[in-house]
Amino acid sequence: MPRGRGRGRVGALGGGGEEGAPLEAASPPSVPPRAERILLRGIFEIGRGSCDVVLSDRALRWCPILPERPAGDSKCDLKCKEELIELKDIFSVKLKRRCFVKQQGNGTLLGITLFICLKKEQNKLKDSTLDLINLSEDHCDIWFRQLESILAGFSNRPKSLKILLNPQSHKKEALHIYYEKVEPLLKLAGVSTDVTITEYEGHAVSLLKECELQGFDGVVCVGGDGSASEVAHALLLRAQESAGVEADQVLHPVRAQLPLGLIPAGSTNVLAHSLYGIPHVITATLHIILGHLQPVDVCTFSTSGKLLRFGFSAMFGFGGRTLALAEKYRWMSPNQRRDFAVIKALAQLKPEDCTISFLPLHNSPDVLQRRVQGSPKSGCSDPWRTLQGQFLNVSIMAIPCLCSVAPRGLAPNTRLNNGSMALIIARNTTRPEFIKHLKRYASMKNQFSFPFVETYTVEEVKVCPRSSASGYNALEDAGLHELASETSFPWNVDGDLMEVASEVHVRLHPGLISLYGGSLEDMHDSSVTCNCL
Repeated sequence: MPRGRGRGRVGALGGGGEEGAPLEAASPPSVPPRAERILLRGIFEIGRGSCDVVLSDRALRWCPILPERPAGDSKCDLKCKEELIELKDIFSVKLKRRCFVKQQGNGTLLGITLFICLKKEQNKLKDSTLDLINLSEDHCDIWFRQLESILAGFSNRPKSLKILLNPQSHKKEALHIYYEKVEPLLKLAGVSTDVTITEYEGHAVSLLKECELQGFDGVVCVGGDGSASEVAHALLLRAQESAGVEADQVLHPVRAQLPLGLIPAGSTNVLAHSLYGIPHVITATLHIILGHLQPVDVCTFSTSGKLLRFGFSAMFGFGGRTLALAEKYRWMSPNQRRDFAVIKALAQLKPEDCTISFLPLHNSPDVLQRRVQGSPKSGCSDPWRTLQGQFLNVSIMAIPCLCSVAPRGLAPNTRLNNGSMALIIARNTTRPEFIKHLKRYASMKNQFSFPFVETYTVEEVKVCPRSSASGYNALEDAGLHELASETSFPWNVDGDLMEVASEVHVRLHPGLISLYGGSLEDMHDSSVTCNCL
């Protein structure tokens, strides 16, 4: 994999396009050794030296052309080390020309420029270029056409995208982020776009319900977690409608028809962080351009048999109350609003009296342990488990929920598509102990090693408040008591406030939607194989 940046400045010898024996790779782990089909071979100047360049059906390889030296010369062996770029990491190719002021025509041909995706540290991707310098028009035309043909053969890469942009996200930076950083890369990769700026909450749902999406390969959301969750919800609702499934009673929903891309432009960017490993705009854009798809598990939230929404994670109790408070202070900056809401929710800390029923995953560690120990519950005909009492917070996570304030994730043992949810329960305890638990999220220590915290791996969860007296008055802080619902309980679903007065039933649906992004395990295992750029 290339590292750094290289730009050749002068012409080189024109080479032929004959085929030759395949060159040995520099033992990159991502390119298992097998027979490669050589497509082209020629001479280009790369950097400041002439190189023997070989284009195969899987990689572009080159080796410097040096004069003969004595056998065993270690310096010569080092300089002659072969470099390579995998074709799957090239996202655009252009003819490189020098144009002068008032010059007629296309300018003087210098060679070919390859636009490449580089893997950097911490899962970050970066765009770079590699110049193949050769002054021969015919030689460059052959190579240019071959490279264009190869790139066109990547069928998973999107050719046309529907862009939904939330201008109110975070510090209202979404417009700048898209037009300054995202759009230039999409244009460079030849991806056509249709941009719609959302105007109010729920606008994306109504847009995607009526919008014609037949000509698009995917939908991209530029915004925060709330915007991304809303677009995912809208895509899944559209899929149910297209399949003739009743939207209010979705027991077995069908998959979304189009993949979703996320460009992080929010305050926490939990979804983007969990998907890419880092909330980085260029990284997210390159994953979309290269067509990296990841199936992701989705939850349905319903009450009284009626679907409320699709989502990836939820918090009830402290997490819901904190968001409800933050929503009343939108005039503050995001960080100030979040800190203020957390402090005020801690000052008013009180548990929710409720019943939690859940269906453990059949192969989860806690279920297997009960079977080994011969627990009476392991042979019970009813697989559901029930907990009653007072709980400070209940978290239900289908994704790890990584973010800057929780580097290990709110649910570190969960993955994007492992077919399970993490149920994390914090029972009633003292305020200082609960604060210690919250502080652990910001460190690399185990945030669950407290006697009042319980974790389960589950498939379904039901949360039923047992007393309406503990219901949260959503407008209490604004002094509008007469308009508030006394039996409304706030839920934080992917950063969006959802208020429900009765039991909420959460079901997991594996791989219900595809998101643009690579596997974090694959990205951690990747290694750089080229050091010449």
